[in-house]
Amino acid sequence: MESYLTEFGNLLLRWLHVIAAIAWIGESIYFVMLDNSLTKPNGEKDSRYDLIGEMSSVHGGGFYHNQKYLTHPPFPLDEKLHWSFWKSYTTWLSGFALFCLLYLSNASVYLVNPASPWAWAAVLTPGEAGVAALALLIVGWLLYDELCRRISPEMQRDGLLSVAVAILMSGVAYFSSHVFQGRAAFLLTGAVMATCMSANVFFWIIPGQRRMVKALNSGEQPNPLDGKRGKQRSVHNTYFTLPVVFLMISNHYAFAYSNEASWFIMTLFILAGALIRQYFVLRHQGQNMLTLPAASGILLFVIGMIAAPTDIKTVPTETRSSNSNNNKSLPATSNNIHMVSRILQERCVSCHSARPTQVGFSAAPAGILLDNDQDIQRHHIKIKQVVASKYMPLANLTKMSDEERLQISQWAP
Repeated sequence: MESYLTEFGNLLLRWLHVIAAIAWIGESIYFVMLDNSLTKPNGEKDSRYDLIGEMSSVHGGGFYHNQKYLTHPPFPLDEKLHWSFWKSYTTWLSGFALFCLLYLSNASVYLVNPASPWAWAAVLTPGEAGVAALALLIVGWLLYDELCRRISPEMQRDGLLSVAVAILMSGVAYFSSHVFQGRAAFLLTGAVMATCMSANVFFWIIPGQRRMVKALNSGEQPNPLDGKRGKQRSVHNTYFTLPVVFLMISNHYAFAYSNEASWFIMTLFILAGALIRQYFVLRHQGQNMLTLPAASGILLFVIGMIAAPTDIKTVPTETRSSNSNNNKSLPATSNNIHMVSRILQERCVSCHSARPTQVGFSAAPAGILLDNDQDIQRHHIKIKQVVASKYMPLANLTKMSDEERLQISQWAP
């Protein structure tokens, strides 16, 4: 019953997370489009107000006329004033709850990486891996926030700040890929960026806007830095959006996070996502830039990295002979489903079964069943991919040997 409740909680939390994220990102993208589509107002401006731009649009069977004022709007700032923050908080809180439910509660499977090239990371206990993951979220935000404070506190060096933030996120990708399991590394890098986005709203954007509203309602002059800082952090959130969306869905694509250069692939995807977002930002400003072709070139390069052939060692002749004599396995190059079936029964079926015996699973992951030869034949391409890349078994909990991996990778169905 506990496993089924966990799965149902996963379903509802994931649905809530997606709904909140769609609402937050959609609203964010709309306001960025609005900001970048403003034109100088027609006619003379009223000197009492600081109208900086306006935009007319048609949608939903009607017409709209938007105007933007920096600090002196000609309308009351009452309870009808629309605020944008609960969508952000709900997205982060539901995402964090999902992370706790799926990853922290099963850290031995999803977080611990015994194959880490860093000795200290390879021997982390599940509890230590969980603490390291939480620390990465906190430290990632603190470093990002410190960069913003030190490099461009008054928005005078935002270009340099953008480069520094890009380097920071590349470092997060490198660190997470060397410490945690592949898909956890991608997800945690996205979670660091998402944490920065929501923390920007909570610590900077909304407090600054509240101070501005309070000052206006009191007849005082708002601090223009509050508006500028809010704008700076909103722009960062805009460029984080598409990379975060990719990293959140990347757990479905083992070919990316199981690659030996996964941190570099992740960094290129982040860069491509930011460039795609830049294309739309510039497009709204009426500029024609080459950011979209650049992003396409980066993604083609990533495809080449992933699809590049690798040298696969063969099982030594004496090993094959010995295994055959001991009736443990047959030659790797033979069309022998029984050899593969035996290995999968020992190493994989505890999870990939109609009745999983692995704690924490009420159903086979990804719906892949390996209970019989027909099921194995049906999924033979994916089996060879994930076993050869050492992504499966997760954390190698069932101790699949290198020889068994070679036998499966050279199996000719």
